Amino acid sequence: MNPSVSTAPSVPPNHPPASQSPPTVRVRHDDLFSFTAAVFTDRGLAPARAHEAARALCHGDLTGLRSHGLANLSRLYLPLFDEGRVDPRAEPRTVRDRGAALLVDARRALGLWAAGEAMERAAERAAEYGIGVVAVRGATHLGCAGHHALRAVDHGMIGLVASNCGGQRIARPPGGAVAMLGTNPLSVAAPAGPHPPFVLDMSTTAAPTGRVRQAAREGRTLPEGLLRDDLGAPVTDPHAFDAGRAHLMWLGGEAGQYKGFGLGLMVEVLSALVPGAGTGPADEALAGDGGPSGRDDDIGFFVAAVAPGALREGAAADAGAMFGALLACPATDPSAPVRYPGWHEYQRTRACLDSGVPLDGALYDELAVVADRAGLVLPAPLEEY
Repeated sequence: MNPSVSTAPSVPPNHPPASQSPPTVRVRHDDLFSFTAAVFTDRGLAPARAHEAARALCHGDLTGLRSHGLANLSRLYLPLFDEGRVDPRAEPRTVRDRGAALLVDARRALGLWAAGEAMERAAERAAEYGIGVVAVRGATHLGCAGHHALRAVDHGMIGLVASNCGGQRIARPPGGAVAMLGTNPLSVAAPAGPHPPFVLDMSTTAAPTGRVRQAAREGRTLPEGLLRDDLGAPVTDPHAFDAGRAHLMWLGGEAGQYKGFGLGLMVEVLSALVPGAGTGPADEALAGDGGPSGRDDDIGFFVAAVAPGALREGAAADAGAMFGALLACPATDPSAPVRYPGWHEYQRTRACLDSGVPLDGALYDELAVVADRAGLVLPAPLEEY
């Protein structure tokens, strides 16, 4: 989804400016997690919800998906509290219960927590029916969709998470002159026997906006195929996106854009039409000037858990054999063995839990500002990097 544009807070007097900070620091994961949970508790979340929200947000930095990690704390999530767009004390309401399927109104609960809660409820129903579906409306940004899909794997199940962007419109239909859809992320996670879980976590646009803005903050250019201008020419300057000089391409590039666009619409159907959440394609979108419009309020989720073991025996063993065969596939380059989505993230998580989570020095400075304003202590970097 598209994090709101905001200026990073200034560094307090008792903390060195970003120019004096090391380019990268490492922080012990448990300390970073506890700090993040304390920030959310300070904003009114109940401790258990703050715990789960922090787990979801820190997942990005832990797995290497930094564009959806703590970089969004002061850029996206805290502004949602400041603007009253998140209700920290919201109690989601079950609108309909059909046994294997639920319709839930999140009532502006923090999506970092609400999406995980929806998956837990889906898994409960899947344990009884073989499949559980929870359709959610009235939600807010959920962070890494893959984190919530992985919660089904914790129960030995397959998890699916689809989320639209509410009323926020960032991407144009192929051939269209007006933005109509969001980045509409989709994730599927599955157990892989003795191997790392399979986790597909993707936007249906060629890149999420977080990746574009991360490149802008770090002074990097983007590869061709992610952004283009109104005439269809490739754009590699990430600053051009927020300046209105470029817009996101769909997954699949020029030749395959209808596949990415179709996946984006599929997510819109599942996550918006099913629960009755806000939609990107709407009459008010037609008045747009081609650039982004609307806000990511009234987001919809479609969350499902599938329990293969409830349907047949041997599914777990078959998963281990299938993913094992993939890992054993001969590689054209022996130095780059065949891997599947989720494998690298699993290995990185293990390394970060052991040696600390790497944070950009400028981000560490931003977290120091958050700590100062909340009266909290930011975890010190590990002495050795």
